[in-house]
This record gives sequence, structure tokens and C-alpha cells, in this order.
Amino acid sequence: MTLSRLLTSAAAAFLALTGSLAAAAPAGAADCPSGQFCAWEHRDFQGQRANWHGDDGWWEGYIADADSSWANHGIAGPGIPAFVQVFEDAWQGGDMTICLAPGQEVHWNGVANDRGDSHRWAHGC
Repeated sequence: MTLSRLLTSAAAAFLALTGSLAAAAPAGAADCPSGQFCAWEHRDFQGQRANWHGDDGWWEGYIADADSSWANHGIAGPGIPAFVQVFEDAWQGGDMTICLAPGQEVHWNGVANDRGDSHRWAHGC
């Protein structure tokens, strides 16, 4: 193999690797860990943040009925529940206030504002 062919192959491998890593990172402005759902007490991802990697039937006191922005940085894949459904009552009761698709970030929503008490991961909205 010639040196130019080796360098071309190495460059292609590097671009493929960095391209796939960039695609895996969540796009957007919200500071929410990869693989998690996050809710903030103020709009525009401000104030105290709560984050979860699984379902939660009873949100902590500081975020319950005090959620104003949300981000779904969950992992999507075949058979993985990647949507997040937020509910107005504990144990996923009452009305669904908001549902986030994988990778979706919502800086504010007047209907869902200050209404969340629980959430679950689901296969859709």
C-alpha cells in the first residue's frame, strides 16, 4: 500500500469516527446529561435542574409543579422507550402535560408550565 493510500484510508477512518461521534451528541442549548431526561424550574433551562435516567412516579419537592423547561437527551434505539411523557399527578396520573421526542428540548411551554409531578419513558407520545 502506498503512503498516499494509507493516509487517505486513515483520513477516511478519522472522518467516519468523528462524524459518528458528532451525530451521537445531543444538539441544543440545554445542559442535560446524555441518556437522561431533565426539567428546570425556570424557562430557557435556567434555575435548579432535576434529571432522571428512568421513570419517576413522584418528583422531588423543588421541581414538582415547578417545571418550566425540559430536555430529552435519552438514548434512542430499536425497542428502547425514548419518548418522555410528563404527567400532572404523581404515579403518571392525570393529564399528560408535555411529551418530548428523542433529542427534543423545550425552553418553555405555557400549557405544561408548573404542572409536572411525574414522568415515564415510552415508545411514543
